[in-house]
Amino acid sequence: MLGHFLRKPATLPTPEEALPGRSEPVAVPDRHHVNGRRMTPPYPPGLEVLDVGLGCFWGAERKFWQVPGVWVTAVGYQGGHTPNPTYEEVCSGRTGHTEAVRIVYDPAAVSLDDLLRVFWESHDPTQGMRQGNDVGTQYRSALYTHSPAQRAAVEASLAAYQQRLKEAGYGPVTTEVRDAPPFYFAEGYHQQYLAKNPNGYCGLGGTGVTCAA
Repeated sequence: MLGHFLRKPATLPTPEEALPGRSEPVAVPDRHHVNGRRMTPPYPPGLEVLDVGLGCFWGAERKFWQVPGVWVTAVGYQGGHTPNPTYEEVCSGRTGHTEAVRIVYDPAAVSLDDLLRVFWESHDPTQGMRQGNDVGTQYRSALYTHSPAQRAAVEASLAAYQQRLKEAGYGPVTTEVRDAPPFYFAEGYHQQYLAKNPNGYCGLGGTGVTCAA
């Protein structure tokens, strides 16, 4: 990814320092490239949403669209200050956003705990503003929740996985946990990127530490 080659300061900008962005969102496809479902709201009744950041969103999105019970996924930018940013702006380190994956799932078919297991085991959540060789604020680990119950479950999951990591010799989890801020859909060519480009870059790698059974 672009951010892999451009080494940016690993500090978040203040709102005053952030790029101004724009009022109009970028254009995105109506349908998911893999399953053909609608990517943008409104979603069917009964589905829930979780937004996650775990490094390069190309490989991260693929992890989740493969999970049975996930209705649709999309990639975007979240957690910063700049409205409707472009990929290049996010990679500059001047928006404050992380690369995020929106997971729309059926809680009757897949549990939140199962999704969180995929999240924790697919990256190293102790690395701060980076993920492996990808360095920058857009690669930070994040969990953005959409309900008080979801937030409580996420915090419990983090505490449990932190203990597992500590036992394996890892430091503190740096994952950002908060109520979901605005999600700005990324450009169409980023959506389901690895389905369109099977040999494309994927820098994700977990710690090898599993969640407790």
